[in-house]
Amino acid sequence: MNRSPLVIKLPQKRKITKHNAALFTYLNKTDSYAGSTYLYRVMYKNHIAKNTAAIYFIRLPLQQTFNRFIKRAIDILLSLAVITAILSWLIPLMAILIKASSAGPVFFLQKRHKQNGAVFTCIKFRSMFVNSFADILPAAVNDKRVTPLGKFLRRTFIDELPQFFNVLWGDMSVIGPRPHMLSESLRFEEQVQHYSYRQKVKPGITGLSQVMGLEGAANNIYKMKARVDMDIFYLRHWSLKLDAVILYRTICKMAGL
Repeated sequence: MNRSPLVIKLPQKRKITKHNAALFTYLNKTDSYAGSTYLYRVMYKNHIAKNTAAIYFIRLPLQQTFNRFIKRAIDILLSLAVITAILSWLIPLMAILIKASSAGPVFFLQKRHKQNGAVFTCIKFRSMFVNSFADILPAAVNDKRVTPLGKFLRRTFIDELPQFFNVLWGDMSVIGPRPHMLSESLRFEEQVQHYSYRQKVKPGITGLSQVMGLEGAANNIYKMKARVDMDIFYLRHWSLKLDAVILYRTICKMAGL
């Protein structure tokens, strides 16, 4: 079956870093559909589903048993390494700092959607003051609910590290589409075409959208469409090399490079 061309749209005011430029180059090389690319306004190319009428009938790389086995094996190895080498001492340290910065639990537990629309409990270090809107209102820029320590945790993505337990338990993968809170998923499923398609694989701690600068609150429909386009591209073009590139870019972002 001929697959439709896939082009990824990005927000108009995106900062193109040298890391993103290299990633664009890699993405273009992985797309084998002749004539399916369009020049991005700053001389870089993108991909997004232009004609996705038959998108649900396409067999994805991660629907193959061997690919799923390899990805799961890597997830287990990476999660065990991070839990043993980092979280074993980081959790006690964060417990002291978070408790000292504000009243409330050390971890923030939130229900989110995983593969095939099932619900799981996502674990994060708490970065906000305890509030009644945490499960319905995502964090915004200069959100007053975020604690001073929470700003640092969010900027360095340290608040996401406990999700390696989710990876070990099989609810998430290290690389994949980011899971959204239930209220956001329900809202965008009605507004964004093929939004639920991203749930054909396990959600990830980091993903293609995040390394391309599409992280944070999706406060309008256009940002979410751009994320979904990225997620669909990832699903249709998954490879170990692409996962390795995303992981490398994630480490660079955490290090501020």
